[in-house]
Amino acid sequence: MRARRRGLALGLLVLALVGSAAALAMRRVLPQRVRTGTHAAHGATVARYTIDSRYAGSKLAQVAVAPPGGGRGRPLLVFLHGRGGGGEESNANADFMAALAAQGSRAPDVVFPSGGDHSYWHDRRGGRWTEYVLREVIPAAIRRLGADPRRVAIGGISMGGFGAFDVVRRAPGRFCAVGGHSAAVWLAGGETAPGAFDDAEDFSRHDLVRIARAGGRRPYRGARLWLDGGTDDPFRPGDTAFAAALGIPLHHWSGGHDGAYWHAHYGRYLRFYADALAAC
Repeated sequence: MRARRRGLALGLLVLALVGSAAALAMRRVLPQRVRTGTHAAHGATVARYTIDSRYAGSKLAQVAVAPPGGGRGRPLLVFLHGRGGGGEESNANADFMAALAAQGSRAPDVVFPSGGDHSYWHDRRGGRWTEYVLREVIPAAIRRLGADPRRVAIGGISMGGFGAFDVVRRAPGRFCAVGGHSAAVWLAGGETAPGAFDDAEDFSRHDLVRIARAGGRRPYRGARLWLDGGTDDPFRPGDTAFAAALGIPLHHWSGGHDGAYWHAHYGRYLRFYADALAAC
């Protein structure tokens, strides 16, 4: 009996040590919070708040950023995160802030909303995520930042890239630009990640390739369009087909579906949005 107790105690100690090591590893992997006045903020002002969403049915964190010089009167960029990430952890980082500051007087205000683990930013059984973006995220960011409500762009990474294009087609004429960076676009419902869609009917309603092949760029009228992805990105077949259906280029550079690729190209992304918003 005493030996069993010693064995149980040893097992619990091992589990505790493993848990502590995992927690330390996570702290090393996750980027630091970017705060106003830090070197990582590159002169931007960072605000954090929550939206108690009637459409998503939960309280969701938001990170709003005014570039150096203040945010009043600037255009607004809505930047959507990928699967499993929060708006701050995956996007509001030092590399993004540096790319934003590099745009100078053309830099937009930016809001990074939370979209849950795998909402894919579309209206579905678990929440009306498109309505949340259109009716809650954007108005709240405009009020807080003093942004120009007539000049709004939207983009995102992976799940967020899919979501950006899906949101824009539900609000034709509302956005100056839309961008998908390694956008999570599939060619068939059977290929999708678990939880990305409720069922086959849900996928069909949001099948971007099929919709673009049927209607071309009509759902995105008035908006400048951008798609990019790494040469080794698993979403390249879907993104290639989507770009072809829209009649736009698929920008591609060496890399995979990971942070190293996105961080390397924030400068290109922000120049695209700044150009589009300046011409809007």
